[in-house]
Amino acid sequence: MEKPPNIQFFPIINGLQKMALYETKARLYLIGSNNTQTKFRVLKIDRTEPYELSITDDKVEYSQRQIKELLSMINEGNRSQSGQRQATGLSRTVSAFGIVGFVRFLEGHYIVLVTKRRKVAMIGLHTIYKVEDTTMIYIPHESVRKPHDDEPKYVRLFQNIDLSSNFYFSYSYDLTHSLQYNMAPPRDVPLEILTTFKPPKAQALTAVEKAENFLNLSVGSSDEGTRKSRSHSKTSCESNDSTGPNGESIEADGTTPSPPLNTEQSRRPTLYYGIRNKPKSKYVWNSYLLQPVENLLHPAWILPITHGFISQNNISVYGRSFFLTLIARRSCRYAGTRFLKRGANHEGDVANEVETEQLLYDAHVSSLHSGRFTSFVQIRGSIPSHWSQDVSKMVPKPPITFDVMDPYAETAGKHFNELLRRFGSPIIILNLVKRREGRPHESILNTEYCSLINQLNIFLPPHHRIQYVAVDMARINKQKDENVMSRLSEIAYRAVKKTGIFQSHAPYYCHHLNPNPHYCHMERTSTQGEPEYGSRRSINLDERRLRLQTGVVRVNCVDCLDRTNTAQFSLGKCALAFQLYAMGVLEKPFLEFDSDCVRMLEEMYEDHGDTLALQYGGSQLVHRIKTYRRTAPWTSQGNDIMQTLSRYYSNTFSDTEKQNAINLFLGVYVPRNNTTPIWELSSDYILHHSLTRGIRPCHSRSTSQWWDAEVMESLPLAVEETRKTVALLMPVTPFEPKVDLYLDHHRPYEFCILSELFSHLMSHSVRDYMPHFTTDESPFSVRRRPGKRQEELSRSQSASPAVKNPGMTGQASTSSTASSGTSSTESEASDEDELSVVSSISEDEEDSNPSLSLTSFFPPMTETYGNYLQEPSRVDSIIYKRYEQIYRATVAPEGKGTAATAPLVFIQRSSFCLDSSVETDPPTVTRRCRNIYEEHVVMAVRGPQPPDNRDLLMYREFVSFA
Repeated sequence: MEKPPNIQFFPIINGLQKMALYETKARLYLIGSNNTQTKFRVLKIDRTEPYELSITDDKVEYSQRQIKELLSMINEGNRSQSGQRQATGLSRTVSAFGIVGFVRFLEGHYIVLVTKRRKVAMIGLHTIYKVEDTTMIYIPHESVRKPHDDEPKYVRLFQNIDLSSNFYFSYSYDLTHSLQYNMAPPRDVPLEILTTFKPPKAQALTAVEKAENFLNLSVGSSDEGTRKSRSHSKTSCESNDSTGPNGESIEADGTTPSPPLNTEQSRRPTLYYGIRNKPKSKYVWNSYLLQPVENLLHPAWILPITHGFISQNNISVYGRSFFLTLIARRSCRYAGTRFLKRGANHEGDVANEVETEQLLYDAHVSSLHSGRFTSFVQIRGSIPSHWSQDVSKMVPKPPITFDVMDPYAETAGKHFNELLRRFGSPIIILNLVKRREGRPHESILNTEYCSLINQLNIFLPPHHRIQYVAVDMARINKQKDENVMSRLSEIAYRAVKKTGIFQSHAPYYCHHLNPNPHYCHMERTSTQGEPEYGSRRSINLDERRLRLQTGVVRVNCVDCLDRTNTAQFSLGKCALAFQLYAMGVLEKPFLEFDSDCVRMLEEMYEDHGDTLALQYGGSQLVHRIKTYRRTAPWTSQGNDIMQTLSRYYSNTFSDTEKQNAINLFLGVYVPRNNTTPIWELSSDYILHHSLTRGIRPCHSRSTSQWWDAEVMESLPLAVEETRKTVALLMPVTPFEPKVDLYLDHHRPYEFCILSELFSHLMSHSVRDYMPHFTTDESPFSVRRRPGKRQEELSRSQSASPAVKNPGMTGQASTSSTASSGTSSTESEASDEDELSVVSSISEDEEDSNPSLSLTSFFPPMTETYGNYLQEPSRVDSIIYKRYEQIYRATVAPEGKGTAATAPLVFIQRSSFCLDSSVETDPPTVTRRCRNIYEEHVVMAVRGPQPPDNRDLLMYREFVSFA
C-alpha cells in the first residue's frame, strides 16, 4: 500500500514591501516592488472622477527593465507640448512601505500610505514593524474637485487618529492570530486535492536576464547553485510532521520537530505549499479603509494593520539568547474611550477588549519548523452587560447604571460563545471588581456578573463550564496582614495549570525521566486532538508530542487598566516559569520576584499597561505593579495624583472628540450628504448597537443553547484551530523568494552594520538589568541591593517573625504609601476553590525567610572571591624565583653594579622530537584515536544517530542522581 506523502506548508511573504507613487494630471501610478527590486506591480488610479474610486490592477509582475520602460513611456506621453506653459510629465510624489487604505468623506477619495517604519520585534524569521509615519494624499485632480464646507473638519477629525502611535504590521506573519493558530496546518483542504496539485516548474532565464541578475542573489528560485548553497543551512523542509484529520502526515509552518526519519519515511514524497491566512477582522484596524479595494486588488497590496502594543527583550542565559515578546491586540469592535464605552453591545463585543500574548523562543534556531517556541494567551475586557456611566456630571466616579435588562443573558452568551470558538475550554474569569463597599458602586457589577455566569453555566456540560474567581484587590491591598501578589500568584498558578501553554516542540526526555510535579500535571496535553487527549501516558523516543493551550484566562476590573494589568503580570510571570522550564532552562517552573528576568518582565508589563491606559483612559497607569507589591517609593504618590488628574481631564474634555475620531476611522460613522455631522450627534449609542437600528429581531436563537453546535463538537479544542481555513493555498518550491523567510529576514544582498541590527539594540538582560558589581550572571538569581530594605526590615520584625520568602510569595521588599480605592476593612471570603488543582508550592519550596543581617547585605570576601590572601607555599616561591632569574638574564642590563649570574641551561622536557624546517616526523596516532576521528567524520556526513541502549541506561542513571 502506497503511503501518503509528506506535506509542508510555508507562509507566503507579501512581495510588495517598497512602493513609489507617481502622478500625472489624469492618473496616479503606484509602483510596488520586493526588497531586491526585481519584481514589480503597478496600480493605476484615475484622477478624473470627482467622487468614484477607479483603480486598475493588471495583476502582472514586471521586471526591473520592464518597469523602467513603462515609466519612461508614461513620462514621454505626458510631457508638455510646444506652446503649453505647464509641464505635465510624470513626477514622483512619495515613497512608501505599504497601503493603509482608501477613505472618502464628502468629496473625493484619499489614499493613506505608510512612509516610515521601524523594526520592533522578530518572531523566528518573521519581522514585525511599527508604523512611524503616514501620509494622506487626495486622489482627484484639483481641476475636477468639488469642495464641501465640512470636508476640512472631517479630515482633521480623521487625522486625530495618530497612526504613528502603536500601529503594527508584518509582511509574513499574521499579527491578528496567536502563534498557536499560525503554526496549525489548514484543515479545510482534503488530502486528495493536495496530492493532485503539481509544483510549478522553474522557468529558464534568458541570456539577457542572466546578465542583468548577475549580481542579484535573490534569484534563487531558478538558480541551482544558490539553492544548493542554502540547503545546508535551512533544514526546515526536512522536519516536523503532524497528523491530519484523515491520518495523513501534514507539516505546517511551526509544528514540532520530528525525530530522525527512518528509511520508509525518507522515501515518501514531499509536497510543498504556500499558504496565506485569513486575518482576524476583529483586530484589523484598517479593514474599513481596505473595503473599497479588498476584492479588486492582488493580495500582495493588502496590508492588515493592528493596534495595541508590542515589545521584545533578550533574556541571556550564560550567553544563550531567549527572546521574550509581548504582543497586545486591541479589538476594533465597540472600541472607544473610557467612560463613553462601557459594557458590551448587542453583538457580544465588549469595550476595551485586548488579547495579550506572551511568546518565548530560543533565538539560536529561528525557523518555526525546527525551532522551539512557546506562547501563552490571556485577554482583558469589560463586563459583558449593558451598563454605562453618566459623564454629564463633573464627578470623579460617575454612578453606574444598567441601560438594558437582559434576562436571558444573550449578550454575555454571544461573548463567551466567541471565546469558546477562539480558545476552547475552560474559560476562567478573574474578576477584580470590589465586592463590598460602604456605598454600592462597583459591587453592583460584581453581583450582575456572577448571576450572568451562573445562568450560562446551567446549560453547559459540567466539564466545560465557565470558572469564576472574584478577588477584591483594593481590599486586600489595604490589609497589613494580606498580600495581593501572593494571592494573585496562587490564582495564576492554578489558572495556568488549567489552560496550559503552547509548546511547539516535544518535551525533553529528561522531563520524562525526572518529572516535575508542577509540569507533568499540566492538564492540557495533546498533539492534534487525539482520543487520548489529556491522558498522561508515557513518552517514547519515537513519539512526537506538543502542548496546546486550550481555554483562556479573562481578566477584568471596572476600567480594565490598573488592577487588570497587575493581575496579567502575575499570570505572565507564572506562564514564563513554565515556558522556561519547557525550554530546558529552569530546573523547576518557578521564578523569584527580585530576579533580573522578573524585573524585565515587570517593566514590559508596565509599558504594556501604560500604552493601553493611554489608548483607553487618556493617561498612564495610576496604580502600578510596584504599588501592589509595596515596593514603590514614597515619591510615587505625587505621580499617582498627576496621572489621576490627567485621566480626569482627558475623560471630561477630550474623550468626545477622540471617540468621534475612532468612529470615523473604523467606519462606524460614514459621512453622507444631508445627514447630521458626527460632531452634532448627542450620542453614538445607535451606531454601536445593531438592535436599535432594527437590523435583526430579538431572540433570534435559542436562549438555552447559547453556543454554536460546532463549538461543543470540538471542545476542549478551539473550533477556529480544528477547522482552520486559509485565504490562499498554492504549490511552491522550498526556496523561491515568495516563501523564503531566510532570504527575507537576513537579506544577504544588503550591507549592514552589526551595531545597528535590531537584535543588538533590543533590551538585554545582562547589559540593562544585571548589576555591575555581581559575580552571578544568572538572570534567575535574586538580587539584594544594599540600602533598600531598611523600612522592610523594621516592619517585618514587628509584624511577624515567621514570614515566608518575599520572592516566593510575592511579598514586597519595601512598603509603599500609594493610595488605593476606598473600601471598608472587613475581611473577605475567598472564591478560589473553584480552581482547585495541584498545590502551587511544593513542600521543598516552603522554606522560611532567613534572618536579615549585615552579612546578608555584605557577604565576606571568602564567599565572593574565594580564600583570604596568605603566604605562598615553598614550591610556589621556588617557581617564582626561577621566573625572576629568567627575567634578569634576558632583560636586565649588565653593569658594574649588577652581580654576575650563572648561565641558564634550558632542558627540553617535551615528548615531541626536535623537528627542523626541512624534515619533520609525523606524530604517532593510536588506533583508538583514529576510530574516534572516523566516528566524528561519519556523524558529520550522516548526521546524529539515535543513542544505543547502553547510552540510554547511562543517561537514565545520571538523571536519577540529579
